[in-house]
Amino acid sequence: MNNIVVYSTRICPYCVAAKRLLKQKGLEFKEIMIDQDFSQREVMMKKSGRTSVPQIFINEKHVGGFDDLNALNRSGQLDQLLNS
Repeated sequence: MNNIVVYSTRICPYCVAAKRLLKQKGLEFKEIMIDQDFSQREVMMKKSGRTSVPQIFINEKHVGGFDDLNALNRSGQLDQLLNS
């Protein structure tokens, strides 16, 4: 079982796209809404070094935002990460 965490906000189209991609792959994830819990924004920034959303972590590994996730998916590396 993979541990997937998505930091997002309610109005972010890239967050929606990232969550859609994960759902299409049949993956469950924990969503942390940084616009509803501002302390989590600080946690996200410390863990990722980034201020934008989404920020996606798979099994404690920071994979980046939607573009990064999508690139991993297209190259087949996302499946490798999920199966490792």
